[in-house]
Amino acid sequence: MRDKLFIDGTWVAPAKGGSFEVIDPATEQVVHHAPAGTAEDIDAAVKAARQAFDHGPWPRMTGKERATVLRRISEIILARKRELARLEVIDNGKPMPEAVWDMEDAAGCFAFYAGLAEEMDETPEEAIPLGEPRFSSKVVREPIGVAAAIIPWNYPLLMASWKVAPALAAGCTMVLKPSELTPLTALELGAIVAEAGLPAGVLNIVTGLGPEAGQPLSEHSGIDKIAFTGSVPTGAKIMAAAARDIKNVSLELGGKSPFVIFADSDIEKAVEWIMFGIFWNQGQVCSATSRVLVEESLYPALLERLVAEAAKIRIGSGLEEGTLLGPLVSKGQYDKVLAAIERGKSEGAAVAGGGRRPAGLNTGYFLEPTILTDMPEESFVWTEEIFGPVVCVKPFKDEADAIRMANDSRFGLAAAVMSRDKARCERVARAFRAGIVWINCSQPTFTEAPWGGYKQSGIGRELGRWGLSNYLETKQITSFNSEEPWGWYIKSD
Repeated sequence: MRDKLFIDGTWVAPAKGGSFEVIDPATEQVVHHAPAGTAEDIDAAVKAARQAFDHGPWPRMTGKERATVLRRISEIILARKRELARLEVIDNGKPMPEAVWDMEDAAGCFAFYAGLAEEMDETPEEAIPLGEPRFSSKVVREPIGVAAAIIPWNYPLLMASWKVAPALAAGCTMVLKPSELTPLTALELGAIVAEAGLPAGVLNIVTGLGPEAGQPLSEHSGIDKIAFTGSVPTGAKIMAAAARDIKNVSLELGGKSPFVIFADSDIEKAVEWIMFGIFWNQGQVCSATSRVLVEESLYPALLERLVAEAAKIRIGSGLEEGTLLGPLVSKGQYDKVLAAIERGKSEGAAVAGGGRRPAGLNTGYFLEPTILTDMPEESFVWTEEIFGPVVCVKPFKDEADAIRMANDSRFGLAAAVMSRDKARCERVARAFRAGIVWINCSQPTFTEAPWGGYKQSGIGRELGRWGLSNYLETKQITSFNSEEPWGWYIKSD
């Protein structure tokens, strides 16, 4: 495990020599002491990225040349996926099969943006038709400059990849600040990009606490663009800091995503997708479909089946074979989720299933998959993001009622609908005020498709060609092509 920061292509000790504990959430044991970067380290990293952008080769390479490095990064991640996945399990707590899937997705992300980097060579500029024949105009896309990426703890390497891969493909340089809860695979990415031949200073990785490292990064005048994934309160602070210098910002924030299930749905498929939508990654997913709305006639049977199936989920260390629900990421998160359940109960919610520490697991931040019912629509558990394996289930009367309940939220990241009636699914999908909508499923995510939300769920889109656009500026170049003088001030004889 790495105990130094990755700045300007080399491993360096933090300027103040500090470190912080990395805790395995399944055992509550300290497994590592990660380097604690501070404002001095952030400044060094930004200066390295600035030098690499302003004077280095990376932004001046062809898309094909950058793609060669990106594909090599992808290959190394795949070659090391089991080792990286194990680090992720120790760091985050998720089950090993999920962590392996994440590593494969991360590798796929770099490969995908390698392809888009090559496509940039094919269309380096776009001609713009003008109504004035004496002029010609074209548009070119250029890298935005030095980007700051601040990522969360729920998908450590994957969230890094979502930002690093498109930024590098565009020709940007970057400073990456991972969550202090899960620094291990982000640091390892430094070794991977160095092995892949990425020039020094193009990617810099500084671990540390939010106030000591994250805040100085978001406020640094040498940054041209900030990409953040995390909570609404932190996103608001980053947006305010960026406003002082008018920095470009993209934010992927929280969610309280609805899943509308109509009475004609297959109950077994519905229960499977509900569980995948809320118990995957211990419910620590920004897009988790944590509000399930079920048509009244189906509600009793579906709830009974959901409670029964959720109780069968195997809970344990992510390193144990067969585990499908690991621990929450930290004691702080564990306490927050337990407090939310208690608050829900105090506001009228009933616990239909789970809600307790699993029997026999006295150590680790483990929680049974939890199903809440009967909560008022204005209650905390129905309106606010819990970020744990907790699903709220309510009945609805008809389609209009379901759409009203689904959209009655300050969030708008994702939503899902299930029905055998395809026309109804399409109709409801269009009615959702959300950036990501699933029909007859929940949570499948594809690198090719845009990711982002409406309302307080964020600004901008990641993934697909939209993710690449996050790191590109659009420049107009217009030429006057006539041999005749313009003649506004100086008249020809």
